[in-house]
Amino acid sequence: MGAALLVIAATFVSGTWFGYSSRPEIERITGVLHKEIPSDIKNANEIDFEPFWKAWRLVESKHVGEEDINREKLVWGAIQGMVASLGDPYTVFLPPVELKDFESEIKGEFSGIGAEIGIRKDILTIIAPIKGSPAEKSGLKAGDKVLKIDDKFTSELTLDEAVHLIRGEQDTTVLLTIARNDDDKPREVKVTRNVIKLPAITTGKEKDDIFRIQLHSFTQKSGDDFANAVQEFLQSGSKKLIVDLRNNPGGFLNESIEIASWWLPEGEIVTQEVYKDRDPNLYKSYGFGSLEDIPTVILVNRGSASASEILAGALKEHKKAVLIGEKTFGKGSVQELEPITDGTSLKVTIAKWVTPNGISISKEGLMPDIEVKISEDTKPGEDPVLKKAIEYLEGL
Repeated sequence: MGAALLVIAATFVSGTWFGYSSRPEIERITGVLHKEIPSDIKNANEIDFEPFWKAWRLVESKHVGEEDINREKLVWGAIQGMVASLGDPYTVFLPPVELKDFESEIKGEFSGIGAEIGIRKDILTIIAPIKGSPAEKSGLKAGDKVLKIDDKFTSELTLDEAVHLIRGEQDTTVLLTIARNDDDKPREVKVTRNVIKLPAITTGKEKDDIFRIQLHSFTQKSGDDFANAVQEFLQSGSKKLIVDLRNNPGGFLNESIEIASWWLPEGEIVTQEVYKDRDPNLYKSYGFGSLEDIPTVILVNRGSASASEILAGALKEHKKAVLIGEKTFGKGSVQELEPITDGTSLKVTIAKWVTPNGISISKEGLMPDIEVKISEDTKPGEDPVLKKAIEYLEGL
């Protein structure tokens, strides 16, 4: 009897131990809040977090490093890995440092080299150096591929990590290793950082009856600045217009809608925002109309992106302007900034921009009506794209 009780007790204990040791990984992690899957996650019963929690437990129990494990950083790293799996360079998790960089850029003033960068065919690429910036003065050009930032290979970095490395304190330097299409081998470019203030608009006459408005970026004031430029054009006595969007990396969508409204009748579609699971959002002209019958040329190149492509695409498809220059960059996605914690946010792509005729800006970019290729042999001060635009307008 006593032996039987001993066997039963041993069986119970071993069974209890087996059950305890075989419990789900999530139950083995202690001191972690909110482990439950939110009820608004679709098909939550198909999501198996067992591998995640097992990896977490193994890291905490076995990893040997120079510093103690920071659980907050583990969470941030997990979120970064999740969004990186989407293959979308514009959907990113922003920890405190990167979030601060992003917010300073939105305000229009930050310290860096003054170049918009993006991912083109999985390679970090200069979209456009800002006019008068250290990047422009050092010789960086739209389309340059950035292979290294100091000693870091860019293939190992997210877009926002690259931005953070390129930025820095005023009067410090950063060494960029770049590849240019016409070069036999990469070149190194040293750039001294400075405070960057995003420029707005410059204007002036090119010929007696040809006026040029050069729009450098789409800031929160660009709509008002462009309205002033339109008045300047109308008072100048000029009859034809050049809008220069070269090396304009874009900015605020609403500003591009306002500017397109100077040519398009009220209600005409400027762009469509295509979402995942609902009808497209149509952005339509306000119908300001003062430039509706003005012969217009828009200058574009590989540095024309985002809001620049929306404006150029709308005026091209509505036959209000002729595009001259090079194929545009092809950045036509919409990001929304959602707070995750007090000091972090998720910048997530929520929609794609397409032209009034439904052409995806991200997939195609925009081909100019008249292509003008810039060669390395172009002499300083020469502008064959502007020259071609003037010739075209003089022939009308």
